[in-house]
Amino acid sequence: MSCACGSGRVATDCCGRWHADAPAPTAEALMRSRYSAYVRGDVAYLLATWHADTRPDAASLAPDPATRWLGLEVKRAVEDGDTAVVEFVARFKVGGQPAVRLHETSRFVREDGCWFYVDGAFS
Repeated sequence: MSCACGSGRVATDCCGRWHADAPAPTAEALMRSRYSAYVRGDVAYLLATWHADTRPDAASLAPDPATRWLGLEVKRAVEDGDTAVVEFVARFKVGGQPAVRLHETSRFVREDGCWFYVDGAFS
């Protein structure tokens, strides 16, 4: 089965590795694995990869069963030492509503060899 992140690879050889507790090697890999976690409804993974300074509570991440994720496109990923920026577009649909295009530029930080999502700005 192809990975939800759109890499074209099998999920176990892609984001599945990071979901199984191996640290994502790049901020882009972490961002892709977080998208896959949203698709899977894996709140524990989302919380574990969210920086402690900006992490929300679990209740705010509860998956909506009416949400269907439609795809991910990474626009750019730039790492500078232990910080990074990843710009992406994720598409999703809730129930019978029109599809939504979420365009975000996310900030990441690496601490003790692990990347964490800090926050993002929507375009």
